[in-house]
Amino acid sequence: MYCTRADLITRFGEAEIVQLSDRAHSGAIDDAVVSQAIADAAAEIDGYLAGRYPLPLTDIPPLLNLYACDIARYRLFEDGAYEQVVERYNTALRYLRDVASGKVHLLPAGPDDAPEHEVVMTSRPPIFGGGGY
Repeated sequence: MYCTRADLITRFGEAEIVQLSDRAHSGAIDDAVVSQAIADAAAEIDGYLAGRYPLPLTDIPPLLNLYACDIARYRLFEDGAYEQVVERYNTALRYLRDVASGKVHLLPAGPDDAPEHEVVMTSRPPIFGGGGY
Protein backbone atom coordinates (compact mmCIF):
# COMPACT_ATOMS: atom_id res chain seq x y z
CA MET A 1 0.00 0.00 0.00
CA TYR A 2 1.14 3.50 -0.75
CA CYS A 3 -0.66 5.11 2.20
CA THR A 4 -2.30 4.11 5.45
CA ARG A 5 -5.31 5.07 7.53
CA ALA A 6 -2.95 7.05 9.75
CA ASP A 7 -1.61 8.95 6.71
CA LEU A 8 -5.15 9.95 5.74
CA ILE A 9 -5.89 11.15 9.27
CA THR A 10 -2.64 13.11 9.42
CA ARG A 11 -3.25 14.81 6.08
CA PHE A 12 -7.00 15.44 6.23
CA GLY A 13 -8.00 15.16 9.87
CA GLU A 14 -9.86 12.48 11.74
CA ALA A 15 -13.17 14.34 11.54
CA GLU A 16 -13.11 14.31 7.74
CA ILE A 17 -12.16 10.63 7.54
CA VAL A 18 -15.00 9.80 9.96
CA GLN A 19 -17.43 11.87 7.92
CA LEU A 20 -16.38 10.23 4.64
CA SER A 21 -16.19 6.62 5.85
CA ASP A 22 -18.95 6.36 8.46
CA ARG A 23 -21.68 4.93 6.24
CA ALA A 24 -23.45 3.37 9.27
CA HIS A 25 -23.52 6.71 11.15
CA SER A 26 -21.72 5.25 14.17
CA GLY A 27 -19.55 8.32 14.71
CA ALA A 28 -16.33 6.38 14.06
CA ILE A 29 -14.05 5.65 11.16
CA ASP A 30 -15.21 2.60 9.23
CA ASP A 31 -11.96 0.72 8.70
CA ALA A 32 -13.42 -1.45 5.93
CA VAL A 33 -14.45 1.60 3.88
CA VAL A 34 -11.07 3.30 4.42
CA SER A 35 -9.17 0.11 3.61
CA GLN A 36 -11.13 -0.27 0.38
CA ALA A 37 -10.38 3.33 -0.66
CA ILE A 38 -6.67 2.77 0.09
CA ALA A 39 -6.68 -0.50 -1.88
CA ASP A 40 -8.46 1.20 -4.80
CA ALA A 41 -5.86 3.98 -4.77
CA ALA A 42 -3.04 1.43 -4.75
CA ALA A 43 -4.58 -0.46 -7.68
CA GLU A 44 -4.95 2.76 -9.64
CA ILE A 45 -1.32 3.72 -8.94
CA ASP A 46 -0.07 0.23 -9.80
CA GLY A 47 -1.81 0.50 -13.16
CA TYR A 48 0.44 3.43 -14.03
CA LEU A 49 3.64 2.08 -12.48
CA ALA A 50 3.48 -1.54 -13.67
CA GLY A 51 5.11 -0.89 -17.03
CA ARG A 52 8.06 1.01 -15.59
CA TYR A 53 8.84 -0.35 -12.13
CA PRO A 54 8.87 -3.79 -10.50
CA LEU A 55 5.96 -4.01 -8.10
CA PRO A 56 5.45 -3.88 -5.22
CA LEU A 57 7.79 -0.97 -4.54
CA THR A 58 10.00 -1.57 -1.53
CA ASP A 59 10.44 2.12 -0.69
CA ILE A 60 7.50 4.48 -1.14
CA PRO A 61 8.64 7.97 -2.17
CA PRO A 62 6.97 10.71 -0.09
CA LEU A 63 5.38 12.29 -3.16
CA LEU A 64 3.75 8.97 -4.05
CA ASN A 65 2.38 8.74 -0.49
CA LEU A 66 0.85 12.21 -0.90
CA TYR A 67 -0.79 11.31 -4.19
CA ALA A 68 -2.03 7.98 -2.81
CA CYS A 69 -3.71 9.88 0.01
CA ASP A 70 -5.30 12.28 -2.48
CA ILE A 71 -6.61 9.39 -4.58
CA ALA A 72 -7.93 7.48 -1.56
CA ARG A 73 -9.63 10.63 -0.26
CA TYR A 74 -11.27 11.16 -3.63
CA ARG A 75 -12.47 7.54 -3.58
CA LEU A 76 -14.05 8.04 -0.13
CA PHE A 77 -16.51 10.61 -1.48
CA GLU A 78 -19.80 8.90 -2.36
CA ASP A 79 -21.78 11.81 -3.76
CA GLY A 80 -19.07 13.65 -5.64
CA ALA A 81 -16.08 15.42 -4.23
CA TYR A 82 -15.76 19.16 -3.96
CA GLU A 83 -13.47 21.12 -6.31
CA GLN A 84 -10.26 21.03 -4.24
CA VAL A 85 -10.47 17.25 -3.81
CA VAL A 86 -11.11 16.74 -7.54
CA GLU A 87 -8.19 19.01 -8.45
CA ARG A 88 -5.84 17.14 -6.11
CA TYR A 89 -7.01 13.85 -7.63
CA ASN A 90 -6.42 15.18 -11.16
CA THR A 91 -2.96 16.43 -10.16
CA ALA A 92 -2.13 12.94 -8.89
CA LEU A 93 -3.29 11.40 -12.17
CA ARG A 94 -1.22 13.86 -14.24
CA TYR A 95 1.84 12.97 -12.18
CA LEU A 96 1.21 9.23 -12.61
CA ARG A 97 0.75 9.66 -16.36
CA ASP A 98 4.07 11.50 -16.50
CA VAL A 99 5.72 8.68 -14.56
CA ALA A 100 4.17 6.09 -16.87
CA SER A 101 5.37 7.96 -19.97
CA GLY A 102 8.89 8.40 -18.60
CA LYS A 103 8.71 12.20 -18.33
CA VAL A 104 9.10 11.93 -14.56
CA HIS A 105 11.17 9.38 -12.65
CA LEU A 106 9.58 8.06 -9.52
CA LEU A 107 12.83 6.77 -8.06
CA PRO A 108 16.32 8.27 -8.25
CA ALA A 109 18.36 7.01 -11.17
CA GLY A 110 20.65 4.18 -10.20
CA PRO A 111 22.78 1.53 -11.88
CA ASP A 112 19.67 -0.42 -12.85
CA ASP A 113 18.35 2.60 -14.76
CA ALA A 114 21.26 2.58 -17.21
CA PRO A 115 20.29 2.25 -20.85
CA GLU A 116 20.07 -1.30 -22.15
CA HIS A 117 22.05 -0.52 -25.31
CA GLU A 118 25.43 1.14 -25.40
CA VAL A 119 26.31 3.45 -28.26
CA VAL A 120 29.99 3.63 -29.25
CA MET A 121 31.21 6.18 -31.75
CA THR A 122 34.50 5.82 -33.58
CA SER A 123 36.09 7.80 -36.36
CA ARG A 124 38.69 7.13 -39.02
CA PRO A 125 42.19 8.49 -38.70
CA PRO A 126 42.67 11.83 -40.47
CA ILE A 127 43.28 11.54 -44.23
CA PHE A 128 45.89 14.26 -44.47
CA GLY A 129 47.87 13.56 -41.35
CA GLY A 130 45.82 15.81 -39.06
CA GLY A 131 48.97 17.14 -37.43
CA GLY A 132 48.08 20.76 -37.94
CA TYR A 133 50.88 21.54 -40.42
